[in-house]
Amino acid sequence: MNILNTITLIAPINKQLPAKKQAIPFKAENNFERTPQKDSFELKIGYVNDLHGQTNNMMRILSGIKGDIVLSGGDNDIGDEKNRPVHDATAKFLNLAGIRGTALGNHEMDTMQGDLKETASKFNGDILAINIEQQPFETLTKEEIDNFNKADIKDFIKPSVIVNVKGEKLGLIGTTPIDLTDRATHPDYHKDCIAHDLATTTLLIQGEIDKLKAQGVNKIILLSHLGIERDKEVGQNTDGIDVIIGGHTHELLEGIKEGENLIYSKAGEPIIITEAGKDGKYFGELNVTFDKNGIISKAQNNLGETALYHRNLVHQYMFNQILGTPELVGEIEYAPPAPKSLLEENPHANFMCDAMRYEMDGDIAIWNNAGTRNYFKKGVIDSSDIREIAPFADNISVAEVSEKTLVTAFKKATEISFVSQGHKPGLLGVSGLNYTVSPTKKTIVAMNFVDKNGVEHPIDINNPREDKKYKVVADSFIMSWGADYDVLSPKEECVEYPFNKAYLTCEYIKHLNKPIIINQTGRIKYEG
Repeated sequence: MNILNTITLIAPINKQLPAKKQAIPFKAENNFERTPQKDSFELKIGYVNDLHGQTNNMMRILSGIKGDIVLSGGDNDIGDEKNRPVHDATAKFLNLAGIRGTALGNHEMDTMQGDLKETASKFNGDILAINIEQQPFETLTKEEIDNFNKADIKDFIKPSVIVNVKGEKLGLIGTTPIDLTDRATHPDYHKDCIAHDLATTTLLIQGEIDKLKAQGVNKIILLSHLGIERDKEVGQNTDGIDVIIGGHTHELLEGIKEGENLIYSKAGEPIIITEAGKDGKYFGELNVTFDKNGIISKAQNNLGETALYHRNLVHQYMFNQILGTPELVGEIEYAPPAPKSLLEENPHANFMCDAMRYEMDGDIAIWNNAGTRNYFKKGVIDSSDIREIAPFADNISVAEVSEKTLVTAFKKATEISFVSQGHKPGLLGVSGLNYTVSPTKKTIVAMNFVDKNGVEHPIDINNPREDKKYKVVADSFIMSWGADYDVLSPKEECVEYPFNKAYLTCEYIKHLNKPIIINQTGRIKYEG
């Protein structure tokens, strides 16, 4: 384990503390020693969250993750039933890592319920979510079940489980995001489901804690995909949670800091929260000591940087059997760091738009920034690296799109991105276009079509032409689903091809046949 923080040890906490405000805070010390109580219990928890189907990072994590129990805060997978190989590889990782339980993330619900059930059947652990409710399965029509591959989620999603670790009972409770249905990529798939609000979720969690305590469990871990601030609210308004393995907001919580990831329950007992960023770039190890009453008296939280670990050849072989053997496609001479926000221009997305435009001989290519899940790095690159950048399996779609439709879509996507949580879907990556954004007005204020000779042609965004058409290349999700923006072209008016943008990018790099420099910037300008 690559330790990125100074070891933080925890001073004993008095169980009789009457209230959170009077609680004695943990002491952060480089060295803290005491004689453990005879009946203390030490537990090492390995953890991950928000892996988003990044299989290359999963293989590296397998070389470093360890614990008496290994857990996940959810979003291990990436949605869509077309990504079956990635689902299977994710289940393989969960099993190889020994993950005993995981929260239900929103990306797990980005696919049909039957597809999720198939993935769950290949996972040896439990998927947990106490706050999701489904319309009684017997009330669904045969047409609903068949058209959307419905499944009874009670068959594979549990509210909690009790596990035995080193002779001690641990209670695991899970939560899914309260905005689950809003975040779903395909909301039609889950019209029969709701995720309860935070107040109801908190009550459900407390009720489950009480049930577990009645069964003799006094060490309880919440596997949460609520996000850091909601995790804090839940912890501070319940009694009995000891650890929250968190996710959803992609926080990188190093060490233990009071107020950040050390909070107190209603009775003043300590709760440790973990979160290890996103995309499997980090994983964690939390060491905790419980006293005889099941209260944490000592803790240490370490993060490992995934890039510092090598992929095991045996694991590589196993994953290749599922995903296919990667093809070497070229070399990256230079690539900039990934943007830190979806409101920044993304040269990695722009490069892939260049690939789509060139390979399909289009006028314009676009890609939503939120779909970019990794980035190019200097050195040799293969098809699996590119698949990690664009992991969704949506096929390429080409259509004649009017100037008016294009401008309307860009305006809506930009306006939503400035006000939405996480700034999704993000400013669109482009090729054959440039546009100017006003952060104060939260919209686009100018746009130019750039022809294949590099000549700019201004577009009147206040009066865009309906009769002016462009050959637009995108994926089928952006083109016809219209998530977060208007549909560019109905599916029946598109030509859909049996390959995706990752494939086109591989072909583009091979056709260029030279070391690649990623510097596709200046296509988004900012007013003011």
